[in-house]
Amino acid sequence: MELRHLRYFTAIAGERSFTRAAEKLRIAQPPLSRQMRDLEEELGVALFERGSRPLRLTPAGRFFHEHALQILERADELRITTRRFGETGRRQLVIGFVGSALYGGLPDVVRGFRAAHAQLEVALVEMNTVEQIAALKEGRIDVGFGRLRFDDPAIRREVIVEESLLVALSPDHALRERDALHFGDIATEPLVLYPRSPRPSYADQILSFFRDRSVEAQVIQEVRELQTALGLVAAGVGITLVPHSVHHLRRDDVVYRPLAEDAITSPLIMSFRTSDSSPEVREILDLIRAVYDAARGVETAGVQAKPRRRS
Repeated sequence: MELRHLRYFTAIAGERSFTRAAEKLRIAQPPLSRQMRDLEEELGVALFERGSRPLRLTPAGRFFHEHALQILERADELRITTRRFGETGRRQLVIGFVGSALYGGLPDVVRGFRAAHAQLEVALVEMNTVEQIAALKEGRIDVGFGRLRFDDPAIRREVIVEESLLVALSPDHALRERDALHFGDIATEPLVLYPRSPRPSYADQILSFFRDRSVEAQVIQEVRELQTALGLVAAGVGITLVPHSVHHLRRDDVVYRPLAEDAITSPLIMSFRTSDSSPEVREILDLIRAVYDAARGVETAGVQAKPRRRS
């Protein structure tokens, strides 16, 4: 399987037609059809319901499509980052991060490090925790900001903050009048969950809070991104749970209320290679600790300022 197979497949899935996809890709339709037959033979499953009009994906095809898009996106990121590095000729430090980390201290870390190391290119790549572990081991990133505890002897991890959770509500939601909410208040509310994939992820962390209390989460929709989840909340589709730092994302159409239970938190975990002794990585790790320690010193109610733990 090659990247061209993924590009061909996603074009067909997007156009819902072999003919239109062939025109878009500027190749003849018979070779395109052969490439897809070869791909299906390699995978051992049918990806398309070929008798349907317009063309539809099989369940296996939908699964493959979701992951093919992610692989192509990562390939594009790698191409762009590598080209930029080649053009600048500068050394590079790459940080992997989950989206919610951008609303906490990560921007301060990047600004501070860039100011101190103008000769060093700092790149940011969004990826979930599992992807970060693989990227660290393969040398594609130098530091990761994730939310899942994931044991690997090649990786060191450090919880830099335990964030309490906020309930995101539409401005006209009945629960908006309360200063704080108990888990029982939201247990039966329709829940917008993110990210939909790849898993495991923060979504599984949220579901575990429901399972720990023998409650079945009323998941009404799963989406890929935090911003999409908040958009659905604003539209009154349901509620979602976000780390406390997300309240810095000011939206007129969403209100946030804290959860009263102290035990419901999400860790922000810094990860790095156990064997990495480069001075630049040591410096950014120290800067990360300093930025988040300072943030804990000035935060008011809502953030669980528990000691950092290293492993």
